[in-house]
Amino acid sequence: MAERGARLLLSLLCLTFLYPATTVSRHAEKGTAARPFSPFWFSVEPWDTLAVRGAPALLNCSAHSGDPASEPTAPQARVEWKKDGTFLSLAPDDGRRRVLPDGSLLISSVVHSKHNKPDEGTYQCVATIDSLGTIASRTARLTVAGMPRFSSQPAAASIRLGDSQVLACDVNPDLVPLARWEREREPLELSSRLVQLPNGALVVSNASEADAGLYRCMVENAGPAKTSEEAQLTILPETGEERQLEFLVEPLPVTKVVGASLLLPCVVTGYPTPYVRWMVGDKLVEESEGKLELVGGGSLLIYNLTEEDAGVYSCMADITNNTIEAKAELTVQVPPEFLKRPANIYAHESMDIMFQCEVTGSPAPTVKWVKNGDAVIPSDYFKIINEHNLQVLGLVKSDEGFYQCLAENDAGNMQSSAQLIILEHGSRGVANPTGPTPSAPRDVVASLVSTRFIKLTWRPPAEPNGEDLTYSVYFNQEGTNRERILNTSRPGEMQVTIQNLMPDSKYKFRVVAHNKNGLGESSAVLKVATQGEVQVPGPAPNLQAVSTTPTSVTLSWDTPLTGNGDVLTYKVYFMEKGLDLEQDIDAGALSYTLMGLKKFTEYSIRVVAFNKHGPGVSTGDITVTTLSDVPSAPPQNLTVEVHNSKSIMVRWQPPPPGAQNGEITGYKIRYRKGTRKSEAAETTGGTQLFQLIDGLERGTEYTFRVSAITVNGSGPATEWSTAETFESDLDESRVPDIPSSLHVRPLVNSIVVSWTPPENQDMVVRGYTIGYGIGSPHAQTIKVDYKQRYYSIENLDPSSHYVITLKAFNNVGEGIPVYESAITRPQSDPIDPDVDLYELFHAPYTPVPDPTPMLPPVGVQASVLSHDTIKVTWADNSLPKNQKITDARYYTVRWKTNIPANTKLKTANTTNLSHMVMGLKPNTLYEFSVMVTKGRRTSTWSMTAQGTTFETIPSSSPKDVTVVSKELKPRTIIVNWQPPSEANGKITGYIIYYSTDVNAEVHDWVIEPVVGNRLTHQIQELTLDTTYYFKIQARNSKGMGPMSEAVHFRTPKTESSDKMANDQANLPVKPGSNQPPLDHGFGSSHGKPGITGSGDNHILVIVVIISVGAFTIIVVVVGAFLCTRRTTSHQKKKRAASKSSNSSHKYKGNSKDLKPPDLWIHHERLELKPIDKSPEPNPVMTDTPIPRTSQDINPVDPSLDNSLLQRRNSYRGHESEDSISALAGRRGMRPKMMMPFDTQPPQQSVRNTPSTEPLPPQAQPPCQAEHQHPEPEGSYQDSAATDDEPSASGSYCSAGQPPTAHVRPTHPLKSFAVPANPAAIFESPALPSMPLLTQTGPQLHSVKTASIGTLGRVRPPMSVTVPDVPETSKMLEDVDSVLASLPSCSSLAPRSNPVPFPQSYEPDELTEEMAHLEDLMKDLNAITTA
Repeated sequence: MAERGARLLLSLLCLTFLYPATTVSRHAEKGTAARPFSPFWFSVEPWDTLAVRGAPALLNCSAHSGDPASEPTAPQARVEWKKDGTFLSLAPDDGRRRVLPDGSLLISSVVHSKHNKPDEGTYQCVATIDSLGTIASRTARLTVAGMPRFSSQPAAASIRLGDSQVLACDVNPDLVPLARWEREREPLELSSRLVQLPNGALVVSNASEADAGLYRCMVENAGPAKTSEEAQLTILPETGEERQLEFLVEPLPVTKVVGASLLLPCVVTGYPTPYVRWMVGDKLVEESEGKLELVGGGSLLIYNLTEEDAGVYSCMADITNNTIEAKAELTVQVPPEFLKRPANIYAHESMDIMFQCEVTGSPAPTVKWVKNGDAVIPSDYFKIINEHNLQVLGLVKSDEGFYQCLAENDAGNMQSSAQLIILEHGSRGVANPTGPTPSAPRDVVASLVSTRFIKLTWRPPAEPNGEDLTYSVYFNQEGTNRERILNTSRPGEMQVTIQNLMPDSKYKFRVVAHNKNGLGESSAVLKVATQGEVQVPGPAPNLQAVSTTPTSVTLSWDTPLTGNGDVLTYKVYFMEKGLDLEQDIDAGALSYTLMGLKKFTEYSIRVVAFNKHGPGVSTGDITVTTLSDVPSAPPQNLTVEVHNSKSIMVRWQPPPPGAQNGEITGYKIRYRKGTRKSEAAETTGGTQLFQLIDGLERGTEYTFRVSAITVNGSGPATEWSTAETFESDLDESRVPDIPSSLHVRPLVNSIVVSWTPPENQDMVVRGYTIGYGIGSPHAQTIKVDYKQRYYSIENLDPSSHYVITLKAFNNVGEGIPVYESAITRPQSDPIDPDVDLYELFHAPYTPVPDPTPMLPPVGVQASVLSHDTIKVTWADNSLPKNQKITDARYYTVRWKTNIPANTKLKTANTTNLSHMVMGLKPNTLYEFSVMVTKGRRTSTWSMTAQGTTFETIPSSSPKDVTVVSKELKPRTIIVNWQPPSEANGKITGYIIYYSTDVNAEVHDWVIEPVVGNRLTHQIQELTLDTTYYFKIQARNSKGMGPMSEAVHFRTPKTESSDKMANDQANLPVKPGSNQPPLDHGFGSSHGKPGITGSGDNHILVIVVIISVGAFTIIVVVVGAFLCTRRTTSHQKKKRAASKSSNSSHKYKGNSKDLKPPDLWIHHERLELKPIDKSPEPNPVMTDTPIPRTSQDINPVDPSLDNSLLQRRNSYRGHESEDSISALAGRRGMRPKMMMPFDTQPPQQSVRNTPSTEPLPPQAQPPCQAEHQHPEPEGSYQDSAATDDEPSASGSYCSAGQPPTAHVRPTHPLKSFAVPANPAAIFESPALPSMPLLTQTGPQLHSVKTASIGTLGRVRPPMSVTVPDVPETSKMLEDVDSVLASLPSCSSLAPRSNPVPFPQSYEPDELTEEMAHLEDLMKDLNAITTA
């Protein structure tokens, strides 16, 4: 009954959700009249166009509304055009503008004048199908080019050979693409040396005599071309005199759209020829083919712009003793792009629907919605949700049509449409009703009325005509025709609460019942008015906030207009933007000043008035930012680097974010010469983090410090840093010498090149040129910085012979090359190409050895401060004992992770003896090393120091979450997952959340905890034919990480045909039982209620077995002791034998702390095993089958292992793993014993070793390989074994040899291993376990043991060491008389017929008996030692 009701409810709920386009087929199958969605969209849309006055202009547009060939009856779209939001009225006699058959707009002759611009504007194409609706295209801008005007024209100029010059030609910005240059009235061919700038000017760089002549600029419009004045360019010979370095053209701020190309101009003149380089931020820009190119002597050409190309670009020009710099910011815009487009929807009247629309772009796009070509105005029934989505409440027939999401930003605009179809009432999901529908529900009343919600209740219909009725409540606000619908949550429920109503408003309600035949009659309309909000105060009007100081804000407001009594107090709520913690404070008046706020921080503030009834209506949130202040901390990581004899480069990082106290507008660099008190100062922009100080004196010591500036003033300055300029500059009168060495290391697709600089270091080296190619080094060329000592040439062909050349260059030219060749490795080469270049080349930054090389820093230490910060400190032996830096040295810190896939090194410079490295990854090992640089001398890298950042909560969720059903068990599913990619620490556990409602609150989901070393989990007893949603959350020692995305899975509709067999196969099985998974045999009473068998005698059998066992153990122990005390000489021989066997297995401890031993009592029928405690809270048991004889061994069946694992899991499902661990803690005073009472095969020699490693292959008996059974999934290896926690390794063997102990192979008593005096007694920690009980009948016997070995190994019993007691003649005399009365040791034989234990035997009873036995053992030990 409940299942049918759930299905009926599910079918009704389907009507309240969005129907995708694929639901058309479902309606067709049910015989409904739902029409399909219409294929109606724009195949071509207009784009921005530049038109020329008097010339034709075409705006393309084409709408698709079905293929006329395949659908001849499909209606065709009617296309119209809007200009600036108004429809164009195109008269038939208007021959200048007309719509072409495909929908495009053609303007045959563009009209444009100073006072009449009828064609320029924004155009939009609108397509309409009368029976369907209307859609609008994206908008396009038509711009008309004006008359060519030259704001500046080329002028006569002279230029020296090899220098650069600029010829001006400034025209209208829209006409720049139409401008071109001529020389001697002939078209000028542009090149990398002759470049036209974005404003139309011409750059002539590296001038030659052929560049002389008459130049003019031309603009070719639709009419006759307009030319500028002609200018003569004269080429002068180079005199060799030094000329001042200056900019002819500097880069300017520019904004471009992604995908475009851009030229950043930078033209410099001077002699010697300046060396121009570009930097973006603090990184050097390197040329790359197809992306970055230097043209025109220094201008930067960027192809195919991306968002990553945005930033502040600096053009720096150097000559021998001078450097100049110019900056410009590049902004890259991204047009809107749809991440999620609105989808077509089927819906019924009165339903609520939502169109989703997700967009991205830069700047962030704005979203507008259009219905059938008209803008949607937000109202009570049309709401914009989350800034982008459109929600329509209470659908009516007129809402049908096409809805469009229009996204727009400064870079462009896009549109996407979706169709809404309102279904008729006859197609509500039931076709051709087969029976009567319910009558009207009775006695509909409003049982609870509030200001914003109403609770309705009713009685069932007088004629339900079916069972499990569901109900729908229709309601609307009086005065509107939009009726909304709300369904009950489950069958039979006769109440519902309608939320989000308006206060003091009248509403109409009616209720309709559903049965399996469809909708029934409607109840009478009930009119109910919500209560007015009259008890509490209204919002306080005119709330204002003014920041009076950097740490305070003054608030003021007026008395609420509707106080509803005296206002007792006001409460001010304020919250820092970006945080979720809202604070409040009481205010008794109409103003209040918030104190102790953070400087230059945005706060959100609201006020609530209180009267005797409680809090009133809150005001809206207002935002205010506290005033800025001077920075409270100095800039960080100040470094000074000597550039040449007259300039020093100063670099720094901004103050910490919390100490900036405002927007940094600039930095002030103060410097002084030597110990003088007079200071000079320079100021930079707010984003500039370096400054070149030039015009200094040669060989002079300068000190520098930097402070940050806000609009309020300068903050504290850094400590003084010292540097000394060079006595003399390097020579740049000729090219550099040949590099002193070149080494290559070929890989599969790359070659790593390393080199050392020229031996003559008195020559200026500006950089290095690397040439390479197959057979010739001139195919490709790469330029690198002068500091670089290695480079990796990428994207090479495998198994190819490359020739490589290296040349040093300066402003004079390139020096003599050095050659090398290398053959790349074949594709199949297993060597990983991801090599650490620093490991290949020990000191890539170390130049040719100096006569007095710098000593590397020593004592490098890495102190971990947090999960992302490590402080590196070191000492410098070349400094005085006080370690005070007084010269111009600086230190370079480099670091990298130990992750093989990320061998990239990062570096930072500092002038201190410590550096704070931030932005590291949590729980990651880093290696740090330091080198020192002083002038032109550098040291080698120091010894490395390591530090592992602290853990933090996982920052990503578990991945690859999958849910599968379990074979033959439709109510059981298996959840699998992979650990999170950013675990940020060791995962200690997972939490599985599952629910049938994906939108339910987190605390309403069912949770399943899982230990951290498992990546799969079973969930049982689920409901059939139900959709479940699953999320997984990982945790580590620091807390919980984010949840994964919900994964849904629907359980099967029916039980499997083998349900009974499955139920029998998965009855709870005690860990010690050896029952088979299926087929208990004819006549077996196992698992059958009502058949007791010999169950009445179970207690008696338990008592008998324990009594016999206790007696046997006492006799065996006494016998073993007497048998081991023969004579002193005999004792020494056996002790020597024991020592030879155990020479490699020694234990830590003190012989004075000997304790009674834990015994392994091993008959062929009886075993008492001390079990090692698992390091995990949930020990995993493994199934170890032990055949009776060698003939009983059967091939291992994988399904059998699975069934054993399932039985174990089904048992432990009744008692959680954590509860088992808790029980172990309460009982864990002594080890539990496992007692299989069936035939046990002989056991091979046991090695009692403190290692978990298996026996060497040569030491293992042959039978081990034949009969070794793999452990089932879920066992784990104890990685925590130490010398104090020895573990056993070995296997059971089915050979028929008599069992032998490890140290007394000739002793007739099989049950003990008694070595000579050990160094200490190993005492096994306690571990809870279940007794292993046998079943009668021919079956496979399985013993559960705690596995601490690797997979595929079986753990043998652990040998037991018993301490020797003092050997005295009196003791021997006392025991001789006892020995005579005992049977010989060899006669202690096991019983041939084991007594079966009942299945209901509990571990607590065995634990109690073992405690009693241990007390007896203590008494026996006391007697023997006395």
